[in-house]
Amino acid sequence: MTALLILIMFVAFAGIDFLVRDSARRLKVKRERQAREAVLNLSVRLNFTHEAKSLKRVEVAHPKARILAVDDEPVVLDSFRRILVLEGYNVDTVETGPEALGLVQRHDYDFVFTDMKMPDMSGVELVKAVKHLRPDVDVVVITGYGTIETAVETLQHGAAEYVQKPFTADELAEFARKLLIKREARLEAQRLPAVRVVSPATAETIPANEYCVPGGAFIAPGHTWARIEPNGQVRIGVDDFARKALGPINEVVTPSHGQTVKRGDTLFTLKHGSEFVHFAAPLSGRVTSENSGLQSDATPVITSPYDRGWICMLQPSDLTRELPGLRIGKPVVAWYQDEIKRLRETQAPQSPDLGHLDMAAFEQQFLEPAAKA
Repeated sequence: MTALLILIMFVAFAGIDFLVRDSARRLKVKRERQAREAVLNLSVRLNFTHEAKSLKRVEVAHPKARILAVDDEPVVLDSFRRILVLEGYNVDTVETGPEALGLVQRHDYDFVFTDMKMPDMSGVELVKAVKHLRPDVDVVVITGYGTIETAVETLQHGAAEYVQKPFTADELAEFARKLLIKREARLEAQRLPAVRVVSPATAETIPANEYCVPGGAFIAPGHTWARIEPNGQVRIGVDDFARKALGPINEVVTPSHGQTVKRGDTLFTLKHGSEFVHFAAPLSGRVTSENSGLQSDATPVITSPYDRGWICMLQPSDLTRELPGLRIGKPVVAWYQDEIKRLRETQAPQSPDLGHLDMAAFEQQFLEPAAKA
């Protein structure tokens, strides 16, 4: 009986806590909306004609995004301000395309909403001009029933989407919410990950969304690393860029003991699924030893690239002349960022996920010396 009473009290307290939190949240939302209504009523009466003759601006605290709306019908612009400001957006509105372009040149907008039919400049012309001036701005076309086909055509000129009028407050609010989610997802995908110099063992604990450069080791253009040992030999393996791009490895074909290679020759091969990827020797020399443990378990190449996943040892034959062709330390960081960006650009149409690449294309574009060898 006591246990049941305790359980009932616990459930009651939990229910009360939920109601209190929910009431507080609703009260906060109500207060924010009231504050936005006050700003809306005040801001539309302010004079911004020094920027654009028909400009009306409403700014709220902590906006979700900044929007510029262009339409020659004031009633439509009034709807945009009333609906979107209450949803938490900063909104500028103007009645002509030329005014909009002037504002786009001076301000950082996230979205531009433009009507299709306007007297001074058509929506198509404005879409082209905005995307030329600010490719980062998402342009949305406002269209009536009779201009849907033309609105669809603007997508070919860079428009992100179109919205049909008339629309209800809920429809426009939901449309803006989805646009914002889509934009944030795209911007997040475009952001380059962090690249930092670390100790060899630290690479095993680096998050998947970061890249690491081994301190004290050189990185070759073909994405192998080379570390000079105290005895003058060079330990070689796969760098972090290559291991993250390739993903799981199920076989390593190491070079033969005593094999002589020239810089750019294929030194070792990794098997990803049913495909083989060839890596070039970063330096010329003779192979003195191989990581025999990789024959039975290739996973260290991916899990511990700069430590347990080394591939082979090389006795260099022309170190003084060839070493300047490799990078070390901070210069690798900037190069990595360029390589990551280039990989995304070249592979994105086929496979946005860097773990699933066209291996032949990857080898040709990023491991070119080995591909030609």
